[in-house]
Amino acid sequence: MKKIPRLFWLSLGLLAAFSVHAQPFSFVALGDMPYGDEAHAYPPYRALIGTINKMHPPFSIHVGDFKSGSTPCSDQDSQAQVGHFKLFEAAVIYTPGDNDWTDCHRANNGAYDPQERLQALRQRFFTPGQSLGKAPLQLQNQSTADASYAKFIENQRWLYQQVLFVTLHIVGSNNNFEVRDPAAVAEFFERDKANVAWIRDAFASAKQSSAKAIVFAMQADVFESKSIVADFPGHSGFLNSIGNTLLPLAAEAAIPVLLIHGDSHVFRFDQAFTLNKKPLKNLTRLVVPGEGDVRAVHVTVDVRQRLPFSVRLIEIDK
Repeated sequence: MKKIPRLFWLSLGLLAAFSVHAQPFSFVALGDMPYGDEAHAYPPYRALIGTINKMHPPFSIHVGDFKSGSTPCSDQDSQAQVGHFKLFEAAVIYTPGDNDWTDCHRANNGAYDPQERLQALRQRFFTPGQSLGKAPLQLQNQSTADASYAKFIENQRWLYQQVLFVTLHIVGSNNNFEVRDPAAVAEFFERDKANVAWIRDAFASAKQSSAKAIVFAMQADVFESKSIVADFPGHSGFLNSIGNTLLPLAAEAAIPVLLIHGDSHVFRFDQAFTLNKKPLKNLTRLVVPGEGDVRAVHVTVDVRQRLPFSVRLIEIDK
């Protein structure tokens, strides 16, 4: 593990000290929206944001895909999504999805260069040390925590009420592991290495700060490349980061872990992961709804409980 700045450890320690007697708290998870053209997709999404604001969560997490896979990847659309994030009264933390950059080469997306769209995304949506939203949350970026991964400003983490929150830039479309495109393969391996390091650092940070639980947030449904014989076969873009890293470290940590993702658009709250063909009972999965299902998820965390996570769907106020 790379050396983490002393200032971060101090901030973790202070946060932990103030949360020794942690009380239950809630946050909001959402993603895969808005999907479609502005006239039809934006009004319900904005209404959902308004509903979330009335709930006064300390922060919300958007797990990526702020556009559909068949709409243009234009600067105009990206700027509109910046505007949407500015509607959140509290902090909102965003992690990219495949529709936001990897799939932008499609003709109906405008035939953009995905690598250029990724760089534009990093510049437009991420600021070192703080989240999006009207009341930004202070956090740490991998780009500042470790000079070896200076590109990866989008990988973020923060400690809240003895729970470590971590975003991972792991996306659908098999995580951009497209073997027919050498540029995509090179990008994948570089980002995969960064994600593995960030996952390892997360578990080390949780141990150092005596965190009671860890919440990971990313876009991809990692079972999209599942085969008959393996959850993470050799062609999977999630083998190294999830199968070989996150799952065994979660088992070793033996504290509750929640993995939030989108991509498949159907709400689920389950324990879907196994390790060595045995259920990982301390790892829970939350799949947020999306696409035409414009709802978010209210997540309550109570680290005093053996199963600290509970959820309910958030409907748009009528």
